[in-house]
Amino acid sequence: MERSKSLLLFLALVKISSCCLDPPSAYRFTGAVCRLTYPAAVVLNEKTTEVIQAAFQHAKYPSVEGERSIGFGTVQYGFHNLEIHNLSIGKSEFELKENEGIGISISNVSAVFKGTINYGYGSWLLSLKQSVDFEVESQIDLVINPKLYCGKGKVAADTSDCYLTFHKLKLLLQGDREPGWLKRMFTDIVTFTVKLVVKSQICKEINNVASILADFVQEQAELFLSDGNIGVDISLTSSPIIKSNYIESYHKGLVTFNNVTSDLSTSVFNPSQLNENRMLCFWISDGLLDPVMGAAHHDGRFIRNVSGTELTDLFQTELSSARPELLSKWLSSEGPMLKARSVTVPHLWTTTEGTSVRAVAGVELLLDSQDVPVLYFETDVTVVVKASYAEKNLILKATAERISIANVSTSEGTSEMADSLKVYLQEAVEKIGIPKVISYLEPDLTALMDEQGLYLFDIINPEVLSQDGYVIVQLDFGFPQHLLVEFLKRTLD
Repeated sequence: MERSKSLLLFLALVKISSCCLDPPSAYRFTGAVCRLTYPAAVVLNEKTTEVIQAAFQHAKYPSVEGERSIGFGTVQYGFHNLEIHNLSIGKSEFELKENEGIGISISNVSAVFKGTINYGYGSWLLSLKQSVDFEVESQIDLVINPKLYCGKGKVAADTSDCYLTFHKLKLLLQGDREPGWLKRMFTDIVTFTVKLVVKSQICKEINNVASILADFVQEQAELFLSDGNIGVDISLTSSPIIKSNYIESYHKGLVTFNNVTSDLSTSVFNPSQLNENRMLCFWISDGLLDPVMGAAHHDGRFIRNVSGTELTDLFQTELSSARPELLSKWLSSEGPMLKARSVTVPHLWTTTEGTSVRAVAGVELLLDSQDVPVLYFETDVTVVVKASYAEKNLILKATAERISIANVSTSEGTSEMADSLKVYLQEAVEKIGIPKVISYLEPDLTALMDEQGLYLFDIINPEVLSQDGYVIVQLDFGFPQHLLVEFLKRTLD
């Protein structure tokens, strides 16, 4: 019986991990949320015409064959090599339809479709086979009503509600040298066929482009959140929702490291925690941030060696505690090196005061010709960190909440010496060690984000708001032109 219960529980967890739930049920499994508000949609809509243009240009128009009876015979015809030329698109308008989808209207699409007509006319009196190039000048309005849903754990778009309205279709045969009866006969055939083929292929291609775009956005987000062996699973926990003022998506936010994935089932997310004052809002759970710290620890990223003038300059900082003579002697010896590393998994949690981090670091001082450190100690530190981002740089401000020194050992081997070092080391960790760690983290994390392309974005007035159990990052932005270029390049290949 117990095995059966365990099996049922396991199967339930597998089902939860592999499918999308309704939003209220999904909240506690949600590690990250993205809310894109109406002003952001306005900015993104500015380039909708370029995406639609790519769909028109990338569409493949199939050959069409048919026949029509006229008078005392039959005309057999085929349309081949249909291509689009001189494409221009007027303007794009959109609407967020609450609990339905997105309404997109593209007006004044002008294009010339070129191709070849092969035709044959046969009767008891006359047999004729000919080929003639043609052009169709067109003016079209396009309406698409995409619906967002959860497809294989990703945001997917259904654009099947797509239709075209043709306001102009003018047939031009090659030089208009053919007999007038041919043009009159083919006008209806060509216009009907072009309408049918273009509508079918354009709507099909728009659906294809929408799928490519959805995958592209998710892929870029995953790349941004991964580095080396550390990644973040941002699969959906629920289908995106659309309100009249924003679009919101819910993501697992599970950290992966060396094929091991973190767990999250106690998220505190609620939609009321986000506002609509900024263009883009990210809600990030402690259940995502804390495992990132753990993964970085296991990946050996919290290790730093300090030597040379950097080390000697570090200890020029004036402290209220006098520097022990023995420490001064070691620092003035040949080739001193300070090694610091995290010895236990750091722990992170967030409150309205900021993001608290507790870490235990092991610090050893080595001299040039020695393998055994002349000084070793461990420090248990809790700091509250507040983050901001300005002029494309991450800024961290850390305040020590708790510092303790333990396991002090020296090459002198006396407990009295160790005890005398403790007081100095505690102040040194607060006033030298923590600022030094921050001075490393700021450029390193900025460089990491730049490697992922953050510097390419036009980020306006970003804010980082710490709350109980989560962080909100909210900002305005300019259109990410570099992503559009990359996306169009991929789409048109």
